[in-house]
Amino acid sequence: MTATEPAAPSAAPAAGPAPAAAGAPAGTPDGPPPADPAALVVSGWAVASPYGLGRAEFSTGLRAGQDALTELDPAEWPVPYDRAGLIPGFDIREVLGRKGTRAMDRVTAIAAATVGMLLADYGQGLDDPEGTGLVLGTSGSVQSIMDFTESALTGEKPFHVDPARFPNTVMNCPAGASAIRHTLKGPNVTLSGGATTGLLALNYASRLLRAGHASALLAGAVEEFSPQRARLERVADHGGDAPQPLGEGAALFLLERAGHAHAGGRVPLATVLGLRFGSFADPARAGAALERCVAGVLAAAGAHPEELALVAPGQPAGPLAKQEAAVLDALPGPVLRLGPRPLIGDTTAAAGAFQTAAVLAESAANPALAGRLALVTAVDRDGTAGAGLLRLGA
Repeated sequence: MTATEPAAPSAAPAAGPAPAAAGAPAGTPDGPPPADPAALVVSGWAVASPYGLGRAEFSTGLRAGQDALTELDPAEWPVPYDRAGLIPGFDIREVLGRKGTRAMDRVTAIAAATVGMLLADYGQGLDDPEGTGLVLGTSGSVQSIMDFTESALTGEKPFHVDPARFPNTVMNCPAGASAIRHTLKGPNVTLSGGATTGLLALNYASRLLRAGHASALLAGAVEEFSPQRARLERVADHGGDAPQPLGEGAALFLLERAGHAHAGGRVPLATVLGLRFGSFADPARAGAALERCVAGVLAAAGAHPEELALVAPGQPAGPLAKQEAAVLDALPGPVLRLGPRPLIGDTTAAAGAFQTAAVLAESAANPALAGRLALVTAVDRDGTAGAGLLRLGA
């Protein structure tokens, strides 16, 4: 199942703080289950980032403000960028083994590795493969598409291509291959929506769970770095003198109802209170669209701006960044801001997922945030805006 249109706005019922500490792998929660067992909660997360593979590397690097961008060797990376946020030492066969990886491309490997990490840490109790699925946001692999097309044009005959590499040209390959590798037989969805993709994935997964199509879903986004993507992104920057460095990686979250999480021995890390999306035709109206998203998601959750303790902005390039900042500057009270983009690069489709991961990392390290609200925002140059609201901690 593939979805490429923004999902309809929705909001989960507000819920009180969950009952135990956040950030640790699955364990036996202390105390009673949450007051609302039907509330949708994030009960696990995994990340593959320019800091390395794993939550600890991401959390430590991000909270220390460590620059994860590396200088690029022009001989290895013939791209119009000097630096990029690459997953250090990521080798497909070293990470995933030789079986089933001969024709696997980079974006699929990153997704499969991140799914594996999430299930390894939080998969205990997920004993219903038919009810466990994957909602993955991605831009696909530009490199795979171009490489396959080139082989058809330059081969002795157009059909002299490697058929094993054809699936890589389809956008839902990372989701499908990851589900097959890890035996996830529930809904399998691919979405693409630029900078709002990570939030769209959470929204789509929330709708599937509320409709009873799954008992637990892995939801998030993945992006790869390649010369082909770098060149296309440089064109999209309209030839600006200072394009933002690109990054790659994946962030995935285990989304389920609070009662299901507790039954499986998992501690809710955050409650999903709602998500809202909007659009704009005129770039000058991006701020107004985002402002409506923020106001809408707060109102739907019965929350007030004064309750926000943490905001994770998308920090897009150019004038869009100023408009997003203006909306967030208008929020009352002291609000902590987390912006991973300057540290790990522009991860495009995975940006919103990395922002959400940054929120969970900060929540795990800062007990004072337990029970407080966090806002994740995104504005995309193609005319979409989004906002997600979480209640943090236990």
